[in-house]
Amino acid sequence: MSGLMADTAAPVRTAPWPEWPVVDEEDVRAVADVVRSGVWGSLDGTRVREFERAFADLHGAAEGIAVNSGTTALTVALTAVGVGPGDEVIVPSYTFVATATAVLLAGAAPVFADIEPDTYNLDPEAAERAITERTKAIVPVHFGGAIADMDRFRALARRHRHLSIIEDAAHAHGARYAGACPGTLGAAAACFSFQSSKNLSAGEGGIILTDDEAIARTCRSLMNTGRATTGLWYEHHLPGGNYRLTEMQGALLRSQMRRLPEQTRRRNANGSYLDEQLSRVPGIRPMKTDPRQEIHPRHLYLFRYDAEKFGMPRARFLERLNAEGVPASPGYSIGLHQQPLYSGEGLKEQIPGRALAHLSERTGGGARVSCPVTERACATEAVWLVQRLLLAEQRDMDDIVRAINKIHASG
Repeated sequence: MSGLMADTAAPVRTAPWPEWPVVDEEDVRAVADVVRSGVWGSLDGTRVREFERAFADLHGAAEGIAVNSGTTALTVALTAVGVGPGDEVIVPSYTFVATATAVLLAGAAPVFADIEPDTYNLDPEAAERAITERTKAIVPVHFGGAIADMDRFRALARRHRHLSIIEDAAHAHGARYAGACPGTLGAAAACFSFQSSKNLSAGEGGIILTDDEAIARTCRSLMNTGRATTGLWYEHHLPGGNYRLTEMQGALLRSQMRRLPEQTRRRNANGSYLDEQLSRVPGIRPMKTDPRQEIHPRHLYLFRYDAEKFGMPRARFLERLNAEGVPASPGYSIGLHQQPLYSGEGLKEQIPGRALAHLSERTGGGARVSCPVTERACATEAVWLVQRLLLAEQRDMDDIVRAINKIHASG
């Protein structure tokens, strides 16, 4: 590694990193063609349907139902499996707030369970301890693109037959685990996001993948104002909303999919290279990759930082790493179980007098819920690098390694 440890006053990295999103003229033409056609809504067009089929085929799933966001995808999927008022849904304490917000929007209460220390994914043992007679579903998040331990979650669902498993695959586009992809891993459904930062993006959007025809039919009704796939136009069967994707978004996503397999391959390879190189640095612990995961899409490159072994507080390390030209962040500052929303204080401030019956003692209030692994990750340990860095060449990954080694050597 001596060649990667140059100690100079100048920043290690001055060249720009790849921009995101990646756009070419074919993407522009795909959207322009829809605009010129005058058929902008998916009810009358074909682009969204073509994208749904292509994305489902990429993952080997029978059905794809496109919606207007990843949050909507989760809410619709949870509702489709029967989650509603009086129910509890177990979610990880370390994830974006939308995972739990979707549970609230479905009328149920999120219950937080801690994460595994070496993956930051929901801990199956912690999830099982949180199960009660009110638990209706569990939502494992494939955090950063690392597939949660679906074998153990499937076993949980078999032991507790009233449970549904819904995968939050917002970070896991194109992932492959034990020969299968999200949406075909034995869960009721998998939900993806196409928000601006995601590995496949149209600015906003989401999709539900499922192999269950009945769930797919219910999801299609819920996202299309409660209509049935057959029946009168103004005939409504379920209390659905208008959660449809536009034809412009469908066309852009279909065009962007052209490069997704190669981008996923590159992120996977560069992430594995960084794991190998950074594991040699004292105080830097790359996240564990499950050997069953053949393709890791690396929506985030994550590692655990040990301030005592490395020799400086995380905040100082991050300040210096950014100064060396490697953009990095600590990620979440608090866990979901510590958010004001889940103590009820957020709703009290924003909507005075609103009933808080859906927030139970088990749901919120940081003092009442203990998630020590999450709290450590937020306070001192987690370091995030965004996915666009991994679209560079392997020699650019060496700049990340040089920067970290330079900081470590200089103390």
